[in-house]
Amino acid sequence: MTRELSEAQRMEQELLTVRRKALWRPFMQAVRRYALIRSGDRIAVCISGGKDSMLLALLMRILQRHSEVPFEAVYLIMDPGYSPENRRRIEDNARRLEIPYTLIESDVFEAAAGEEKHPCFLCARMRRGCLYRHAQALGCNKIALGHHFDDVIETTLMGMLYGGQIQAMPPKLHAEHFPGMELIRPMYRIRERDIVDWRDGSGLRFLQCACRFTESSGEGRADSKRQEIKVLIAGLDAENPKVSANIFNSIHTVQLDTLVGWKHRGEAHSFLDDYDESDPC
Repeated sequence: MTRELSEAQRMEQELLTVRRKALWRPFMQAVRRYALIRSGDRIAVCISGGKDSMLLALLMRILQRHSEVPFEAVYLIMDPGYSPENRRRIEDNARRLEIPYTLIESDVFEAAAGEEKHPCFLCARMRRGCLYRHAQALGCNKIALGHHFDDVIETTLMGMLYGGQIQAMPPKLHAEHFPGMELIRPMYRIRERDIVDWRDGSGLRFLQCACRFTESSGEGRADSKRQEIKVLIAGLDAENPKVSANIFNSIHTVQLDTLVGWKHRGEAHSFLDDYDESDPC
């Protein structure tokens, strides 16, 4: 007699079969291409309650069981001050997905509320620091976040149009203020449209941002610069479907010989530094 699968087992099976090309394959491509996981790692998988981080947790659970590279994973849910309803929703989703989570409580939302100009920036920074501290206390050497392909290209374009710089979102980086810690982004190559498709078919309800600044709208700040960039890229993709892939590929194939100036490890450089020495005559 065939044993009936649990809801979580059905979702995992779906990720390895029906959604393999859209989700599992690009997930594994990122893990391997960018060397995100090494033998002996203890990784804190950070769950905010949104679709991205919940999918990340599920993918990491599958990988943990099937990977040839042994590693440990700790699943962290941080409550920065959610309403009781939103906190229940996160925990219910984690239980339905059979994610063995550790809950962290903080007052990040309350602290960020005092910042009038850039509350979202301060909130994100404080949440990141809180996650690093708890992960380190639990013996982890890495934290994993649910940033995806679209986050990468949007950040790249935002930096150029609004920041006046070419600055990408790397697939991994060393923590500046937490020695020995790294941040990794295993969903780096997964398209948001495929995450949305998974979300809509999952039967689960996820959070958007759920802080006091965006909770009432349910969809975040519609006037944000990131939303503007998202709409811009969608319009360009409608004209040329290769635009998104080209932006993503461009940060993998930077032609340094053509740049006028750049920074490396905080130090500014100019094409004039060795211009005369490079004269072919």
